[in-house]
Amino acid sequence: MAKIIGGLGTSHVPSIGVALDKGLTETPDWKPFFSGYDEGKRWVKEARPDVAVVIFNDHGNSFFLDRVPTFAVGVADRYNPADEGWGPRNIPPFEGATDLAWHLVDLMVERHFDPLVCREIDVDHGFQVPMELFFGRPETWPVKVIPIWVNTIQFPIPTPQRCWELGIVLRNAIESFPGDDRVVIMGTGGLSHQLQGTRAGYINREADLAWLEGIANDPERYRQMSREDYVEMFGSEGAELIMWLVMRAALQPKVDLVHKHYHAPASMTGAGMVILENAA
Repeated sequence: MAKIIGGLGTSHVPSIGVALDKGLTETPDWKPFFSGYDEGKRWVKEARPDVAVVIFNDHGNSFFLDRVPTFAVGVADRYNPADEGWGPRNIPPFEGATDLAWHLVDLMVERHFDPLVCREIDVDHGFQVPMELFFGRPETWPVKVIPIWVNTIQFPIPTPQRCWELGIVLRNAIESFPGDDRVVIMGTGGLSHQLQGTRAGYINREADLAWLEGIANDPERYRQMSREDYVEMFGSEGAELIMWLVMRAALQPKVDLVHKHYHAPASMTGAGMVILENAA
């Protein structure tokens, strides 16, 4: 059967892609952020995943506010970088893990989820940036991918508990899939930030640092929080962190926190990452 080799949690701030495109990774503003991902790239290289499942949210590029699915899963052969208003970025397209994706969709429906199934769709910075942070900029990506979209844009967004339940279905799907694929789960979004209203520019460093520890060792706390709790603690856009719960639930109850990294601000955002492995 296929095997989950670990979980990665990471921010997907769009300005990270801009910094990569403009060669700003070694500048004083950006070097502290990018240097923290050196360990992530090393881990991925040594772990040798065959498939990356990326949980992220669209930002009005493939879905607009007139049609926002709560959960969507890509089953396409190929995913192109989305044009977010200034042309597609110069990175290679992503090859889909179609057989595993269909297996996941079928099990989701069996477990009473009703995902939107996407046979042709582009992926925006929410997907692109995490892949670049861990895999660099290869001529072709070394893994096949399964994109999973979660609505964190327009209320009502899913509850933390529902995201956790999705992670359990994801684990079951991978562990019941024939073959020897090595799968890494990537939960993306956050950390704390708010882009509008009276709290525009809000960053909660204390809550961010607690999250990086707690998602590994005390996920129950975050699973039991309400959606309103997330907005209050992490900001309106910081509620994206519910997507890390999908990744965490796909792992075993006990995990090892291999590495964590935090930097703020990255643009108007608290940004960071974790590497998690199932405990021996």
